[in-house]
Amino acid sequence: MHDIKLIRDDASAFDAALARRGMEPQSLVLLDLDAKRREALGRQQEAETERNALSKLVGRAKASGDEAEFNRLRGEVDRLKAVLEESSEQAKHFDEALSEHLAALPNLPEADVPLGEDENDNLEIRRWGEPKAFNYEPKDHVDLGEGLGQLDFEGAAAMSGARFAALKGGLARLERALAQFMLDLHTGEHGYMEVSPPYLVRDDAMFGTGQLPKFADDLFRTTDGRWLIPTAEVPLTNLAREAIHDEAALPMRMTAYTPCFRAEAGSAGRDTRGLIRMHQFQKVEMVSLVKPEDSDAELDRMTACAEKVLQLLELPYRVMLLCNGDMGFSAKRTYDLEVWLPSQDAYREISSCSNCGEFQARRMNARYRKEGEKKPAFLHTLNGSGVAVGRAMLAVMENHQNADGSITIPAVLRPYMGGLERLEA
Repeated sequence: MHDIKLIRDDASAFDAALARRGMEPQSLVLLDLDAKRREALGRQQEAETERNALSKLVGRAKASGDEAEFNRLRGEVDRLKAVLEESSEQAKHFDEALSEHLAALPNLPEADVPLGEDENDNLEIRRWGEPKAFNYEPKDHVDLGEGLGQLDFEGAAAMSGARFAALKGGLARLERALAQFMLDLHTGEHGYMEVSPPYLVRDDAMFGTGQLPKFADDLFRTTDGRWLIPTAEVPLTNLAREAIHDEAALPMRMTAYTPCFRAEAGSAGRDTRGLIRMHQFQKVEMVSLVKPEDSDAELDRMTACAEKVLQLLELPYRVMLLCNGDMGFSAKRTYDLEVWLPSQDAYREISSCSNCGEFQARRMNARYRKEGEKKPAFLHTLNGSGVAVGRAMLAVMENHQNADGSITIPAVLRPYMGGLERLEA
């Protein structure tokens, strides 16, 4: 979460950073709770010290046979016991209130993050590739997939409802090929360790990466209280929780291919056609755990790894630096990769790479020990899509479509497709 010591030291700087998130000042409330917590802890400590001292005198009075002094001291010990219990309860109450308040606050954006309200205020950093000029009206991926007879929304909706799809034949194989290609690239060339993590996690794992408590409505929960992961960021990052790691083991880079489950509670009416916004989708995720001084460079490296995927798939894209109003809850700086979709005549998000600083590490108590130092420090965590497989598939379909409705398979994927060069009906 946030370091209350830093808020004590410079409350105005904390409030100024929150203002960049569009939030009202919070330091007065936080510091008031902190002061009350510390005051209660002080009373608790004083009462405990005094009680311990009196307990020794009680023993001496009893040994000397001074009944009156023994009873007086016992009365004082009982009084202090009541003070101790009361102050302990108060300290616990204010500590929980402070933690709850801090847990609801987002990460603080870096000073160079552009100001803005939404995606329209994001800053374009660079572009790669030129959108293909079609001499016919390009189809969208829905028409292409249904024309191939390999994309079935109706059958999926009959069993699961809206925002589900079934892939068949060549498209199902293309999805698998994309995932295998991405994993091979990230493990073989980019130095990530492949992990096969759980898809169900407990509350504390979701809390650690910032999905809880704020985004519970956008998640799926099982009847036994576990959560279906919305992204592999959750289990990968939580592998470092409640541990002190050796400095020599850093950076730790992990990648995973998993299904992702999202209720999309806040997206009613958006992207209702096609594969862009689904309740269940596949994604290759990247996570890095690094020393604080290395996290800015690691974000650039991670973004470049995601870009390499799109370059090899021959997909035009642009890199956007997100404004403060469009960043995720846990991020302090985020780059989005937006791929070109001919059917929409627009760039759409396909990857998001974020530096979370120590925000998540504090929530999950993930630390490392610098060589030669006794006190451990918090790790910096980063995560990024490397990339969303479903969106990569629809981008391949639309950008590499042919006039007859067939799809040309990018050269880098053909070894994963048994040498197949086209998807045809």
